Amino acid sequence: MIVLTGASGFVGQNLVNYLSEFGISQLAITRQELESNDFNKINSADSLVHLAGKAHDLKSTSNLDDYLKVNFELTKRLYDAFLKSSCTKFIFISSVKAVADHLDTVLTEEFVPNPKTPYGVSKLMAEKYIQGQALPEGKSYYILRPCMIHGPGNKGNFNLLYKFISKDFPYPLAAFNNKRSFLSIENFCFVIKNIVERTEIGSGIYNIADNEALSTNELIELIAQSFGRKARLWKINTKLIKSIARIGNTLPLLINTERLNKLTENYTVDNTKLREFLITPLPVSTVEGIKKTIFSLH
Repeated sequence: MIVLTGASGFVGQNLVNYLSEFGISQLAITRQELESNDFNKINSADSLVHLAGKAHDLKSTSNLDDYLKVNFELTKRLYDAFLKSSCTKFIFISSVKAVADHLDTVLTEEFVPNPKTPYGVSKLMAEKYIQGQALPEGKSYYILRPCMIHGPGNKGNFNLLYKFISKDFPYPLAAFNNKRSFLSIENFCFVIKNIVERTEIGSGIYNIADNEALSTNELIELIAQSFGRKARLWKINTKLIKSIARIGNTLPLLINTERLNKLTENYTVDNTKLREFLITPLPVSTVEGIKKTIFSLH
């Protein structure tokens, strides 16, 4: 039996459906139960998957306290309840942003975390709390750091790109050369299932990402190909684009600095540590996963 928080979100709904296909029983801890510290369902489960959290705010309108209340305080209370319960596995969905907001090299688990955003700081505080508690015999914890998760029902920058390219608009950010890691929701669910079912995966921190990184230009090309078209890539001066994005930080433009960074920066994640524990390869390649997401939007 698995108990989940955040089961109604994009990731949670996909995970519930995926586990159900394999006949794995689940219970959801509701938002009301979380707010009232009603964690009794934990004793009914072998594994607890903690998905609930405050997502990264692209508009930067939330302060640190908003993030700490959900991403740190809630995780702390839930983990304390887990330690006192009969449940044996605690799976915390953190984020690569708990380590670094920007990268100039490939991210591994050995990186010394230095998040700058309230979101990343709150996730790192939760990670440190989990690691700092004495772990009773027979229990284990898994701190998973996914990069950008995508799949059917996905919202955010992926959808924005899709809508933009679907109208056959030229992509004006092609002058930015980058590589980004992505994570198919199917691969994410596969990893959770492996951790839940197997005993040889030890406690610790694990990056989760698809095996290959793609540039945003390659992503644009895949979207255009799904419409039977060739991508229209415009290489506009990057300094000009960055200036427009800064204006978008205060005015309601399609682009702001945060969104520009997500679309154009390098952010490559190494998943070697996790793959060493998996018996079989990840079920979906980067391109296959991206194509599934694209066609789900048609």
